Amino acid sequence: MIRPVDEHTAQRLAEALRCRTVSAEATASAESLESPEGIDNTRPTDATASAVTAEFTRLGAHVERSFPLVHAELELTRFGHSRLYRWAGTDPEHTAAILLAHLDVVPVGDVESWTRPPFDGVVDDEYIWGRGAIDDKSRVLAILEAVESALAEGVRPHHTIYLAFGHDEEVFGDEGAVRIAAHLRAAGVRADLLLDEGGVIAEGLAFGVNKPVATIMVGEKGYATVRLSVSDKGGHSSMPGRQTAVGRIARAVGRIQDHPLPLRLTPVIADMLDRLRLVLSQPRSGALGLARKAEPLLTRVLAARPQTEALVRTTTAPTVIRGGVKANVLPQSAEALVNFRILPGDTVQTILTHCRKVVRDKQVHIELVGLASEPSATTGPGPAFELVAEITRDVVPGCAVTSGIVPGATDSRHYDGLAGTRCNFAPIILNERELASIHGTDERLSRLNYARLIEFNRRLITRLARSVDSAPQVAGAQ
Repeated sequence: MIRPVDEHTAQRLAEALRCRTVSAEATASAESLESPEGIDNTRPTDATASAVTAEFTRLGAHVERSFPLVHAELELTRFGHSRLYRWAGTDPEHTAAILLAHLDVVPVGDVESWTRPPFDGVVDDEYIWGRGAIDDKSRVLAILEAVESALAEGVRPHHTIYLAFGHDEEVFGDEGAVRIAAHLRAAGVRADLLLDEGGVIAEGLAFGVNKPVATIMVGEKGYATVRLSVSDKGGHSSMPGRQTAVGRIARAVGRIQDHPLPLRLTPVIADMLDRLRLVLSQPRSGALGLARKAEPLLTRVLAARPQTEALVRTTTAPTVIRGGVKANVLPQSAEALVNFRILPGDTVQTILTHCRKVVRDKQVHIELVGLASEPSATTGPGPAFELVAEITRDVVPGCAVTSGIVPGATDSRHYDGLAGTRCNFAPIILNERELASIHGTDERLSRLNYARLIEFNRRLITRLARSVDSAPQVAGAQ
């Protein structure tokens, strides 16, 4: 039986949460277009950049002080503030795993709305509080806790294990994960397993399943933001033309929102549903089995809720619209931003083509802005997936296990092709409120969940010390 972590272990994570390693945009992006000229008003000043550097340095010193065996026995290569650890195996030519996590966090926003100050690293009887408690410093520290204890017990892997901790995942990872992945490719690394953040164990969120559901993601959606812009001659509002710039841009946004991309059932989601069906009681299990034979019906049912529509469609989200300066002045310009999360099978170019087709207005300029990424490659469940699933069931007995796809973006997309199996998952049980705290208010992780995370990584490392080829072949969720 797993017990909540002790005070010393909790405080090591809390100290990491006290380091304000907040990512800031270094260049203009769609998310920071706050001026009419598209100037990035969030670009950090020299003073801010220096302060953030100091916080990353402080965090680095903390992990080196807290995990002496890791830093004595593993090879460490730095990429800016990012860290790549190489734990050489007795057969160093083969790589068992690349374990990813990230050191940076998102900004807090309204500090006053937090129950506990977001960077105080408060530890109480139940929770460890602070920005990064779930996303993603707990995973960094849990991996290090697991490796430190394995080293103390004399564990040495047969195959090499890498720990890759990026410092800019929240701003697309260009200086961290991109550089680390390039380094690994140049070294000819090919791992059995790549493990990163993404899926968790959710309670009460899978309709008809009366047990916690562990969703081990095996890929992620792409990302793109499209800007629609219109220019006009302007004038006095008493003599408008048939269409003002604001009206034209609003009509274009309406057309894009009213004509979403088509529904599709991808192989990953088909596998996810097949696994869930095994833990559904009748008549739901039978109904899902019949629905799988009528794909259009199934995708329409899934599209009825935003949480499940994202599984079967490239989603469309108009997020910003602006134009005009005064009620009695015709606007000379207007623009809007529409964000897309791209389902495998669609592409960034698919999005642009679709927007131009449905807008049907040559006076509306359509272009990509900010950073964009294609959907990642997905890997089918195999021995490494089943190993992660088996350890999850050991750590959280009675949970159901299924596959899935990450709706957002993680560092692991930069590592495409570096592993035979990719899994995005952490064995922590979260309810709806706790899920909302990620990038939100009152982010916190229970001591029990942190213990699960450490135990999961400890067991995984022990198994990875051997070849994953011996992992059981488990069909579906149990």
